Amino acid sequence: MKKKANRLDAIKMIISSKEIGSQEELLQALAAEGFELTQATLSRDLKQLKVAKAATMQGKYVYVLPNDIMYKRSGDQSATEMLMNNGFISMQFSGNLAVIKTRPGYASSMAYDIDNREFSDIIGTIAGDDTILLVLREGADQRSVRSYLSIIIPNIQ
Repeated sequence: MKKKANRLDAIKMIISSKEIGSQEELLQALAAEGFELTQATLSRDLKQLKVAKAATMQGKYVYVLPNDIMYKRSGDQSATEMLMNNGFISMQFSGNLAVIKTRPGYASSMAYDIDNREFSDIIGTIAGDDTILLVLREGADQRSVRSYLSIIIPNIQ
């Protein structure tokens, strides 16, 4: 499952950072990142992510993510490098709440990723531009929450 989650994250990164107009282009970009998959698997992944096609200003149709779930590309980084530099700044706990601070523009996409995974200790999230409020299950262990979040936010440690 972790492989699939990493692949889905890579797809989001690539679609957000490049104008990808076909599944073949996306398969090539994923192969460059070390992901080998079939067109059928990619098609299922795109459906799961609710990826659509939209026209650019030049009239070319490219893949886009729903609800502006975009990762900001800074410089010429690979999707793997962008996953490691995901905008995370800090996390603090207070009772059954946790606050994650991010760089501006990153909180919404991180909260989306957290909400779309099944983890019983996290009831839900509320995200702004650079802050995420996590509501934790009563008695949730902070170490297990941090460990779980490290799957989504690799540099959370």
